[in-house]
Amino acid sequence: MEIKERVSKLRVLMERNGIDVYMIPTADFHNSEYVGEHFKARAFMSGFTGSAGTLIVTKDFAGLWTDGRYFLQGEKQLEGTGIELQKMREPGVPTIAEFVVENTPEDGVLGFDGRVVTFGEGKDLATKLKRKNATVKYDVDLVDEIWENRPALSEEPAFYMSLERAGESVASKLERVRKEMHEVGANIHVITTLDDIGWLLNIRGMDVDYVPVLLSYAVVYEDSVDLYVDERKLSDEIKKHLADHNVHIKSYNDIYEEVKQFSGNDVVLVDPECLNYAVFNNIPKEITLVERRNPTILMKAIKNEVELQHTIKAHVKDGIAHTKFIYWLKQLVKQGTSEQEDELSASAKLVELRKEQGGFICPSFSPICGHGENGAIVHYSSSKETSIPLRTGTFFLTDTGAHFEEGSTDITRTTAMGEVSDKLKYDYTRVLQCHLRLSRLKFMEGVSGANVDLFARAPLWQDYENFNHGTGHGVGYLGNIHEGPHGIHWGIYRAAEPFKHGMVVTNEPGLYISGSHGIRLENELIVRKTVKNEYGQFMEFEVMTFVPWDLEAINLDMLTIEDKYELNKYHAKVFEVLAPHFEGDELEWLKQATREV
Repeated sequence: MEIKERVSKLRVLMERNGIDVYMIPTADFHNSEYVGEHFKARAFMSGFTGSAGTLIVTKDFAGLWTDGRYFLQGEKQLEGTGIELQKMREPGVPTIAEFVVENTPEDGVLGFDGRVVTFGEGKDLATKLKRKNATVKYDVDLVDEIWENRPALSEEPAFYMSLERAGESVASKLERVRKEMHEVGANIHVITTLDDIGWLLNIRGMDVDYVPVLLSYAVVYEDSVDLYVDERKLSDEIKKHLADHNVHIKSYNDIYEEVKQFSGNDVVLVDPECLNYAVFNNIPKEITLVERRNPTILMKAIKNEVELQHTIKAHVKDGIAHTKFIYWLKQLVKQGTSEQEDELSASAKLVELRKEQGGFICPSFSPICGHGENGAIVHYSSSKETSIPLRTGTFFLTDTGAHFEEGSTDITRTTAMGEVSDKLKYDYTRVLQCHLRLSRLKFMEGVSGANVDLFARAPLWQDYENFNHGTGHGVGYLGNIHEGPHGIHWGIYRAAEPFKHGMVVTNEPGLYISGSHGIRLENELIVRKTVKNEYGQFMEFEVMTFVPWDLEAINLDMLTIEDKYELNKYHAKVFEVLAPHFEGDELEWLKQATREV
């Protein structure tokens, strides 16, 4: 009833403001994947808490658009709200743009808060609506009028990334960005994405859930930078660091007025997928805009060796914690006490083990800890209402990660809670084969994730099965855990970005049997150059996640000679890395968990 009442109040405000269709995306003013509490407007209005989704309300309809990761979660959370789940990319389901254009009447009005809609999407909708003589009203945050006691913006302090941790100076990064600006004829570059600003200026913050970034905007000129931020968050050390690079501190919200001051001779580089629609509309219309991808996106995706070595150290810490966690789960089964724990208490145990490693900052995304049938919900988020005891005879899927001072991690393991059926072992082994065949792949320079994804899915496709998510995504260095521009997915355009030496990408195939169980197996990989010969430059993956696979869940008879070789090689490396940090019964268990098969 609470959600129905909120939607009803929204419709009253829509009528008062002359709005026919109102759109509420999952976003802050910076197009972040995860957002701080202040920006969770879509969750507040719909009750759906997944990390991706858009709520659209008309006078007589309310719908929530989300992707395949969240179909099961969406069905559960939207039940009884009057909001209809719209399964994106499924047959018969219109795109957001198609629905908006179809349902905005002639001479009608589409409304949204232009600060949380990208320039590219807003411009596209405005162009399409012109055919119906309809307009866009982008200066209304109607949710703010409904949301009593809305959380305030974060006031957490920023922190500085020294050269020893960043591996490249701000001066060097600015020089590279300005070079690309000059190549496209721009003298100004507006950056609104938080991880790009953090990378460029070697600063981080704690303003967004699960992402150590600082709420800010940056405008890069030929010889200076304006940083729009809450100055109270900056220490004297950070202010000096910024001043040394001619970075001027300005009030966070002043950017909306100051971009109006760009002169007619300015050429401004903007990324239409990142810049918000309100900033775009405040730039004078006579200004020449160059619409390109932010140069920082590819720059930060290609990690330098300092970043990589620090990230490997973070993965060693994570490997120790997660392996101790699996040992703990196995001991629960052995002692017959597994049902005394549930999804939430197990998730808390894993966080506790990570904290014990030192340098823990925060989780790198909302933990996905699904037992049995809950594991079949791809991006399940356990709660007091849904958490179930850890019974034996099925799987416990944990997709979790952490930001340590050294770097960021993302790992998924599926653990057999005692003896499991032949069917579960069959499914686990198939997913493991998908994972191993991608890990050991050698490929030519210029190949992309859209190409290699076929190898990762082939074992499942042989059984006419599939998983409805990407096989891999880029990973940030103390930034977004899901980072572009590359990825691994045969059907998504961004996965067409060629792999480059130094990129980090996940390998996480899965299989989900609704009502029964889910399996996902994830490691992080570094893209490395290898042999160069008369055929060209070859590339390969270096695995940097160090946690055993569950031998108790594998049907060894299904593995090929190559599968067993890759499995044994990986387990030998895991034991080499982790053994110095284990002793006693835990060490003996680790020997068995990584034994040669």
